[in-house]
Amino acid sequence: MNTEFITAIDELEHERGIPKEVLFSAIESALVSAYKKNYGTAENVRVNIDRETGDIDVFMRRDVVEEVFDPFIEVSVEDAKEIDPEYEIGDVLEYQVTPQDFGRIAAQTAKQVVVQKIREAERGMVFDTYVERQGELTTGVIQRVSNETVFVNLGRTEGILPPNEQVRGERYEVNRRMKFYIMDVRRNPKGPQVFLSRSHPGLVKRLFELEVPEIQDGIVVIKNVAREAGSRTKMAVWSDDEQIDPVGSCVGPRGLRVQAVCDELFGEKIDIISWSEFPEELIEAALSPAKVEHVFLSENPDEKAATVVVPDYQLSLAIGKEGQNVRLAAKLTGWKIDIKSHTQYYPGEAGYVDDPYGDEQ
Repeated sequence: MNTEFITAIDELEHERGIPKEVLFSAIESALVSAYKKNYGTAENVRVNIDRETGDIDVFMRRDVVEEVFDPFIEVSVEDAKEIDPEYEIGDVLEYQVTPQDFGRIAAQTAKQVVVQKIREAERGMVFDTYVERQGELTTGVIQRVSNETVFVNLGRTEGILPPNEQVRGERYEVNRRMKFYIMDVRRNPKGPQVFLSRSHPGLVKRLFELEVPEIQDGIVVIKNVAREAGSRTKMAVWSDDEQIDPVGSCVGPRGLRVQAVCDELFGEKIDIISWSEFPEELIEAALSPAKVEHVFLSENPDEKAATVVVPDYQLSLAIGKEGQNVRLAAKLTGWKIDIKSHTQYYPGEAGYVDDPYGDEQ
C-alpha cells in the first residue's frame, strides 16, 4: 500500500462517486478480519491506514481494567501503568503489532473490498436511476421467460414482467424489443429489481406523450385513462386553449398518432373523448360511440351515481360486449352509471327506434 493506492482511491471517489472515507473504513474493517484469520487470533485489534501515505499499521487493543477476565481484550491497570503511568481504569491501551508480511495480505484484501464497493455503488446508481423513472416508459429486449415471468434486458439492469402485469394475447418472444411501464423499483442484494407492466393504464398515457407534441408541451392534458388491457381503452383529454382540438391532436393527421399507439399495444382499441367539468357532458362523451338521450344525476351529491337514457337501438352498444363500454365509462368518469333504454325509462311512451344507420352493435 502506497501513495499510488491513495491516488487510486481519490480517482474512485471522483469517477464513481464513492466517498473515499467509506472506502478507507471498509478496507480497515476487512483488514481486521483478515489479520485475525491469517494469524489465528481472537485478540482485539485495530487497523489504521494513513490517508496521506497509504501506510498500514495494526494495533493491539486492550481495555484497562482492575481485574482481568479475558486476556485477549483486557489488561490490568498495574500492567498498563508499567507501560505508561498515565493509564487509568477505563482507558484503552494500544501497541503496534504489524506483521512484516502483512502488506501482501493488505493488498489482496483492499482489492476485494474496492471491487465490492464499486459493485455496490453501481447497483446503488442503477437503483437511484430507476427509482426516479418510476411511472415512466422504458424500452427493453425480452431475455428469457421462466414460469410465466418475463425477464427483460434494460441495458444496465434486468426488468421483471410478472404474470399479473402481462396482457392476454401478447406474445413475449425472446429477443423481441418492447416498451414497458416502470411500475415499481425495489432494492435487492444482487441489485435493483425493476418491476415492469404492459397492462397498466399509465403505459397508454406515456405512449401518447411520446406521439403527441401537444401533450409534451403541456397544451393538451390527459385527464384520465380507463383500460382493460388487450381489449379497449378510454382516454379523456383537455386543453385550455380554445384554438386546440385535444381529441384531434391525439388522433393525429389521418389517425397516425393514435394508430402508432394501437400498434404498440398490438391492436388494442382506443376511444379518445374530450374532458368536461360538467358530469352530464363527461358521462355522455364517455359512453361513445353510443348516442345518449339524457343523463340524470343522483340527487345525493355524495353518491356520484347517474342514470343514462339511450335510444332503444343503442342499448347494447352503450352497455358494450359483456358490459365493457359502460364499465370503462364508469372508470373514466368516476361515476356509477346505470343504462336504461328509452322504453325502459319511459314505459308509457313508444320507444325511440329511428336508427338512420341501421343496427349498430
